[in-house]
Amino acid sequence: MNPKPDRLSGIEDFVAAVDAGSFALAARRRQLTRSAVAKSIARLEARLGVRLFLRTTRSQSLTEDGQAYYERCQRVFAELDAADASMDAARQTPAGRVRLSMPVLFGRMCVGPLLLELARLHPQLALEASFSDRYSDLVDEGLDLVLRSGPLRDSATHVARRVGMQRMVVCAAPAYLAEQGWPRSVDELAGHQAIVYGRGGRVKPWEFNDTRGQRVEVAVGSRFCFDDLQMMASAAHAGVGLTRLPVWLVADALREGTLVQLFDEPFPFGYELHVVWPHTRYLPLKTRVVVDLLLEKLPPLLAA
Repeated sequence: MNPKPDRLSGIEDFVAAVDAGSFALAARRRQLTRSAVAKSIARLEARLGVRLFLRTTRSQSLTEDGQAYYERCQRVFAELDAADASMDAARQTPAGRVRLSMPVLFGRMCVGPLLLELARLHPQLALEASFSDRYSDLVDEGLDLVLRSGPLRDSATHVARRVGMQRMVVCAAPAYLAEQGWPRSVDELAGHQAIVYGRGGRVKPWEFNDTRGQRVEVAVGSRFCFDDLQMMASAAHAGVGLTRLPVWLVADALREGTLVQLFDEPFPFGYELHVVWPHTRYLPLKTRVVVDLLLEKLPPLLAA
């Protein structure tokens, strides 16, 4: 006696392929191989006795039967998602593991303490955080959330919420300014020693917005080049030069006067920060509380 086939087998792969527009992208979202997705859909077509896709070497499109089946599957999945969401909403306490990734220094200084605070509030919540400056792939690495600094890549598979802007300031120690003079504008930076960021032999230029709000790059003379922002701040404290750093990193030093912001900028320059997660029909409570925390607590830190 042949076992009864699983009626849901292949349906998620089929819907993912339609939503993604290709088997390859569907496979990536489903964390499967393209071959596995293609075979799964082929078995579904065989069980249903219809062709769901018209395939060529360059494109795929739904057949009339495929379109009708897709619309019905969408309604079924919407009901299942609603059922999952209702169960999740009924849960008063966030529970389960949330995996997230963030830039190293910003994560340590700004995000890590917030996560510990959240963990104390929700004992059933487990947090697995990765601190890395490389580009983390949400799908390939099985992450629930990432914090990304700078421009975002276009993606139909991700959802992003802007957290704020990491405003940059030029600063130096009072001892350096007393000895070398105080530059009062971008035009007066020439002739000063700068502490710059660089990696692999490439030095990152200082970026500003001009009086019209247009981005410009400024070349500065440097004796010290580091690939670590904390080391740049330490060098500035030592009085060996002036540097350009995100305000969240030097906010305490500016308040205490151990570093001094050299001048105001009419159009402050900075790098946008986003929290990003995979596109989903609903966001689980465990993930939502982390997103809500970041959106509430990080903007004041960025604006410090």
